[in-house]
Amino acid sequence: MKIYKYLLFLILPIFLTSCITSKDVKYMQPSESLVINEEGLIPYNIPVYRITKNDMLNLNIVTTPKGDAAQFYSSLNTSGSTGTTGAIGAAGATGASGSGGNAYLYTNGLKVDSNGDVYVFGIGYLKAEGKTIQDLAKEIQEKVNENFQDGKSEVRLNIDGITYYVLGDVETVGITGEKKAHKNTLTLTEAISINGGLNRTVDRKNIVVYRKFPEGIKKAQIDLTREDVMNSPYYYVQNGDEIFLTTQRRALNGFGKDPIQTLISGVSVVTTALSIYLLLKNL
Repeated sequence: MKIYKYLLFLILPIFLTSCITSKDVKYMQPSESLVINEEGLIPYNIPVYRITKNDMLNLNIVTTPKGDAAQFYSSLNTSGSTGTTGAIGAAGATGASGSGGNAYLYTNGLKVDSNGDVYVFGIGYLKAEGKTIQDLAKEIQEKVNENFQDGKSEVRLNIDGITYYVLGDVETVGITGEKKAHKNTLTLTEAISINGGLNRTVDRKNIVVYRKFPEGIKKAQIDLTREDVMNSPYYYVQNGDEIFLTTQRRALNGFGKDPIQTLISGVSVVTTALSIYLLLKNL
């Protein structure tokens, strides 16, 4: 009888430490570190995206029906010659999307080269790396204004949405891959909800984000169980972000995935221990 008591005391800590609790899976739990302004609002901490080498940009120069921009610039970058201000520019919405990116944009868009420059037909090379989309668009607009009257042309420069990459384990295969959101801003929780949410094996306290900057790549560790994550600039997904979903240690050893599985694993341990004990006792 004593052996059963010893085995019970041996197995009890395993059950207590292997079960995943609500604190492990609940998002945005109250945190005293959350920064709130005088109006009781959580301030936005949205970082400004800055162009990096190898970015692909979508340029469209819009003019009036009589302003034939194609005589100055590539027809791939203009829509005024057709008189349709809503026409597709360098990478239109109907461009074919291939695996691993927008194939049409890759072929016809503006590529930021290894020197950090873009070449605009009819204008020449412009420094793009480190600038915001708005800054580069303003610079191109100033060049375009040399050929058109003020207010008779408009430069529209964009990236092809927010492209980000999610990498997890075999338990999160459904959410893994290249993702794209055609939005101006995207939060981590929005990105997760768009892709169906996280299962209980994912360690929400250890979401790793790798972000590209003109100077290099930075790594950040995000805890989605704390509401003060909304104060972090890494809470807002940026173009090119790589998001790594780590697996909880308890899930790696077979515990913690669900209560039934934890119980089965515990019973297996007890059964194995009893078998070894009885075998040794009868020797």
